[in-house]
Amino acid sequence: MKETKEIRMEKGKPYPLGWTENADGSVNLAAVLERNKECGVLLYPRRGGAPRRLAFREEDRIGKICCMKLIGLDAQEYEYNFYCGEEVITDPKARRICGNEKWGKKISPSLRSDSTEDAFDWKNDRRPQIPYENSIFYQLHVRGFTKHTSSGVTAKGTFAGLAEKIPYLKSLQVTAVELMPVYEFTELEAVKPLRQNAYPAKDQEGNPVEETLPRINYWGFKKGYYFAPKASYSVKDPVLEFKEMVRAFHAEGMEVILQFYFPKEINREMILEVIRYWVCEYHIDGVHLMGEQIPVGILAADPMLTDTKLIYYGFPYEEIYPVGQVPDVRNLAECRDEFQYDMRRFLKGDEDTLHQALRRMRCNPVQNGVINYITSYEGFSLADLVSYDRKHNEANGEDNQDGNPYNASWNCGVEGPTRKRTILQLRKRQMKNALALLLFSQGTPMLTAGDEFGQSREGNNNPYCQDNEISWLNWKLTEKNKDFLDYTKELIALRKAHPVFHQSRELTLMDYAACGYPDLSYHGKDAWRLMADRLNREAGLMYCGRYAPKDRAQEDDFFYIAMNMHWEPQRLALPDLPAGMRWEKVLDTQGDVVETQADPLIKSITVPGRCIQVLESTGNPVRKGKKRKEK
Repeated sequence: MKETKEIRMEKGKPYPLGWTENADGSVNLAAVLERNKECGVLLYPRRGGAPRRLAFREEDRIGKICCMKLIGLDAQEYEYNFYCGEEVITDPKARRICGNEKWGKKISPSLRSDSTEDAFDWKNDRRPQIPYENSIFYQLHVRGFTKHTSSGVTAKGTFAGLAEKIPYLKSLQVTAVELMPVYEFTELEAVKPLRQNAYPAKDQEGNPVEETLPRINYWGFKKGYYFAPKASYSVKDPVLEFKEMVRAFHAEGMEVILQFYFPKEINREMILEVIRYWVCEYHIDGVHLMGEQIPVGILAADPMLTDTKLIYYGFPYEEIYPVGQVPDVRNLAECRDEFQYDMRRFLKGDEDTLHQALRRMRCNPVQNGVINYITSYEGFSLADLVSYDRKHNEANGEDNQDGNPYNASWNCGVEGPTRKRTILQLRKRQMKNALALLLFSQGTPMLTAGDEFGQSREGNNNPYCQDNEISWLNWKLTEKNKDFLDYTKELIALRKAHPVFHQSRELTLMDYAACGYPDLSYHGKDAWRLMADRLNREAGLMYCGRYAPKDRAQEDDFFYIAMNMHWEPQRLALPDLPAGMRWEKVLDTQGDVVETQADPLIKSITVPGRCIQVLESTGNPVRKGKKRKEK
């Protein structure tokens, strides 16, 4: 019989909490545990067998923290948990979690903390640090992104599978992926089923029994083990595979941003430690913080995080920056629903929405970034936004009572799937309009995975429990809807090629460069005059290329965005360009991207109903004392 190696206990240190391997080979263990119960450590041999139980002594307690130092322990031979009375406690500071490697399977008997720490060669990894104004975010769920049989990757539903899709993301020209929760959480939950009849279940004695059913928490917005990558999102080793994925994205000049949800019970110190850990250990580029009572002021002031993207609903800027101060690196950004709903209402032609839409398109504070989106993981997908007036969440098992009842959507005349050609054409045009409104707005656009090729969620606006084809991306649509995917790519390319569409500060509507044109101007049926009527649903926006960033070798072009969300054609005036230049149409959401020269003598254009057209200046301005040159 194999002898049990002797482990000697000595007084430990209360911080850091969790498992810490010391330079002398000893291990320090510390946890916040109750004082009125026996507490200790359970050591689980990796080769199997009963756990070793080591109790904390009274002298090992400092306040509510129990701590011990173990000498003679071979850290590689054990997994561990804490215990307090009869309760087994998985270490919230564990860097790895064992027992939840199989997605959607029952945990038995409990999760265990893993102390293993492996060296990783980051090679020459560097964070791209792309400014918000030059960024295009792409929000996705790691499992759902490649789980479908059509994904074509080897490691479906994993970090490695996501890395396999980097060439696709490069072709789309997004600059950052924003990942829904990838920290460890227990996705299998017990919930009470809805009563489908009037006969509740009873036990053998005839007493009513509360039924529970297992349900998948697909999204993961719950309290989790924040220091450990999710094991079921890996093939074998979540720590190694997540780091390899980040390194692969960085090698292609793309960033990795993580969503973290912190409920109220998570203390501020823990939140700060979590974010610091992922930035240091996993080289992530930013975090999208969710939840209440997040210490955003402390995070924003942390010297270590000043070049890490921090995204939240809002920040106390007056506490973070002295009056008038502009940060060296604009790393804070707001992400709220206002843009989404204002643009959706304008898109479907609601009254009195034009001015609000124009304000959202211009919003771009100098102190912080703004993340704009038309759709997100919650709510309708882009295809469903133009196909459903009402949510259809019956598959969630909650009698369609869950999810937001208000979506500011329009089904274009028919609820759900249809074969009517005119309806399908209108829906596609509205989808094109939505992306144009998003990508021609200042701020940082965020796409939701699958919207670029028309992914539908079958009208479900709250698929939080749908681990199936409702939430998995169907990659066959990249071929079926190739024309729309190509349009999305063209739109992104147009935005990225012209800095007038993505500047570092808000446009002023003034001619502060004294060049004869303001940086941005609005036009209606008459040039330089926007109709103020609440029934007005059309406007022309002219961006002056002379206000492009000064680090460019030359000025940008003039652009005129003609927007008409009315159902009937509308005429919009074209402002005069400098002598020697003329307007050329480069985009029309009623058809494909075109290159049609316009007569320089024409002073207006007629925009079809529910359509956006983009005109670009061509030719060179005639300078005084110089001959006129054409492009």
